[in-house]
Amino acid sequence: MSVDDLTKEAKVAYQAFQDMAVSKEAYFHFLQDIDIKYKQGGAASIAENLQLEKLLGVHDKNVIAFNTAMTAVEDVEARNALIKMMS
Repeated sequence: MSVDDLTKEAKVAYQAFQDMAVSKEAYFHFLQDIDIKYKQGGAASIAENLQLEKLLGVHDKNVIAFNTAMTAVEDVEARNALIKMMS
């Protein structure tokens, strides 16, 4: 099954899932960089903390969008196909 085979609602949810995965990766990658800096005796700068906050805000919005999109997928078969694609 491909994305093209999903219902309209499932396609929206799948894109929201992809967006959420990208924002999660960006947040954790930046957090990991700060952690390395901290372990080497440094500290996060104000700019880095603000960037981290911004990345977390983007991810939070993506999580909300994903949850909203998943709620819109009411068809059981479409939902199951979507979950299979996300696995």
